[in-house]
Amino acid sequence: MRMYDIIEKKRDGHPLTEEEIVFFINQYTADKIPDYQVSALLMAVYFQDMTAGERAYLTTAMAESGDQIDLSAISGTKVDKHSTGGVGDTTTLVLAPLVASLGVPVAKMSGRGLGHTGGTIDKLESVPGFHTEITNEAFIDLVNKNKVAVIGQSGNLTPADKKLYGLRDVTATVNSIPLIASSIMSKKIASGADAIVLDVKTGAGAFMKELEEAKILAEAMVSIGNQVGRKTMAVISDMSQPLGNAIGNALEIKEAIATLHGEGPEDLTELCLTLGSQMVVLGEKAATLEEARDKLKENLTNGKAIDQFKRFLKAQGGDEAAVDDPSVLPQAPYQLELPAKTSGTVSNIVADDVGTAAMMLGAGRATKDSEIDLSVGIVLNKKVGDSIEEGESLLTIHASNEEIEDVKNKLYESIEITGEPTKAPKLIYDMIT
Repeated sequence: MRMYDIIEKKRDGHPLTEEEIVFFINQYTADKIPDYQVSALLMAVYFQDMTAGERAYLTTAMAESGDQIDLSAISGTKVDKHSTGGVGDTTTLVLAPLVASLGVPVAKMSGRGLGHTGGTIDKLESVPGFHTEITNEAFIDLVNKNKVAVIGQSGNLTPADKKLYGLRDVTATVNSIPLIASSIMSKKIASGADAIVLDVKTGAGAFMKELEEAKILAEAMVSIGNQVGRKTMAVISDMSQPLGNAIGNALEIKEAIATLHGEGPEDLTELCLTLGSQMVVLGEKAATLEEARDKLKENLTNGKAIDQFKRFLKAQGGDEAAVDDPSVLPQAPYQLELPAKTSGTVSNIVADDVGTAAMMLGAGRATKDSEIDLSVGIVLNKKVGDSIEEGESLLTIHASNEEIEDVKNKLYESIEITGEPTKAPKLIYDMIT
């Protein structure tokens, strides 16, 4: 089998066989195919697309290119959740304990963040003592005991995907549905879950800016998941403005705690109930989405969800006192209000720009080597559709120093106020089951 023939076949619009795709992935992972040939194949895929079968073959081959996590020792249907990313995306911090409180095992493998704020692990490490450096055996034991645990990503998970993404990044082939879908799904499949719920974002703060693009991606990933034997569902949700109110690591933990008490922001709570309902149905703890939602809402009000969060933190060395006393969490020395320059209605909050402002404060990483300040960030006091008076606070900046004029200017640029009434954007656009 020759790489030349595979490139030629895809260039001319013909589907590749499973054997051809496995050959390409295995040989490239082993450094036996040069980058220039793989670049040619990626460009051919970009223009010619892939069939549903090819996408499944590619995803499976990438998942099998490195370590695969065996979760068979965990009883029950293991359900994972993946978000395509955004600003203030605190859902995992709420969903993991909330869904686990209904007996669905959530064995979560997460990474550190590169961008606006830290990843799930960085956020959880805002809780003093919390750690994710545990063995696979301890991880499985914790999930069996508490129904939820979080571990850091394996160093050799989907090495083929890492190599391909690096090449896609420099060959203008990142924005290809089969390549995006197989990249995301290969990591989820290698992580060992039986079922997967996808939160596909759309809007200014999302990778997929247009709703139609987000739908196509969601359908592609659901199709792949179901073809390779993982029960998969997807939700398409808005990311035109930040989700919830908090952007920043300790601030998002605080917001997650409020949400698990049943007192969180309306949009974050609604999205968690929507995603969580799918997870509970896939985890076979409810027959319908409506029944699942009712059970989740009940656990937000009866204390079971927040108790589950406490057990989860304590089991991994975290100070559970943070749940009842959030002052235990890292606190920024300065809280600065950003006053509105005019009266009216908030008509737009550009999620990406607010995220960039949070990163400028130190809440995220500009490079992999950047140090995160877990205490800093932004808390929105107004969202799109809210009325505001001149001089009233748009948001609160949690900063390590007072010299942040560049951050303030960035935030003013990202928020628009109009004299006309404006409706809040729709939160849930579609569900694919």
